[in-house]
Amino acid sequence: MRSYRVIIALMLLALFQTMRPKQWTKNFFVYAALVFDHKLFDPIAFAHTSLGFGLLCMAASAIYLINDLVDIEKDRQHPKKRLRPLPAGRLNVRVAQATAALLLLVAVPAALALEWRFGVSVLVYLIANLLYSFHLKHIVLIDVLLLASFYLLRAAAGAFIINVNISPWLYICMSLLALFLGFGKRRGELLLMQNGAAAGGASRRVLEHYTLGFLDELINIVSTATIVAYSLYTFSADSLPGNHAMMLTIPFVLYGLFRYLYLIHIKGEGGAPDELILTDRPLQITFGLWAVSAVAILYFPK
Repeated sequence: MRSYRVIIALMLLALFQTMRPKQWTKNFFVYAALVFDHKLFDPIAFAHTSLGFGLLCMAASAIYLINDLVDIEKDRQHPKKRLRPLPAGRLNVRVAQATAALLLLVAVPAALALEWRFGVSVLVYLIANLLYSFHLKHIVLIDVLLLASFYLLRAAAGAFIINVNISPWLYICMSLLALFLGFGKRRGELLLMQNGAAAGGASRRVLEHYTLGFLDELINIVSTATIVAYSLYTFSADSLPGNHAMMLTIPFVLYGLFRYLYLIHIKGEGGAPDELILTDRPLQITFGLWAVSAVAILYFPK
């Protein structure tokens, strides 16, 4: 009986790992509308947004399970992905299939019931992810643009939940930041592929069309545009306090971007920005200071 319980526990742990809980941090973009439309302390709006966050996490986990099921044979040839629960044999295929179906059966109807436009956004997110997984991820540049659109879609979904509009400036800044994250992700994958090439690991076909130099140039362009757009946003957006105090948050954005570039160029880190923020303490502190400063300026302008 005890060994049976251990097997079940290990299976559940493997399932949880396959659902990629670390990737759920991306869904925090759904809170953008709540924060920047001054509804952070509205209990109903906060509860609805938090429910939307949970439903997005369920939808995302379903996609991760489907991707791993489809790519199970390819992942077994990959130097890193072969260690994932499904290709490594630690997670039963039928359990993964049943869980993916259950997550979709719960997430989609619940999202439509919460707010129909939010539900449509979840459906679009799911369809776009499937198109990405089966075809579009192999098309150079389109792959990153689509990845960036997922972040923007999360922000739009958050606005639909509480029925507000987000400043066009915020959309621009989020789009540029999403591109930064996307190119950073590709750079990490390319670096991993080059480091594991000797082991004969398989990789994304689209990486054949990228080089580190090309990606670094794209990252530099997007990071520069992000700084300019965010700086303009801090004193041009109508929803911000008239004293332009939001400009005080610019140094945090500068340091965050510079810290990431330092990690990949000097420290040799290959992870995408959304992964590094979970492990790099200076990035965590910077993000925390930016969040606290932004909330203080937006909600306590005097």
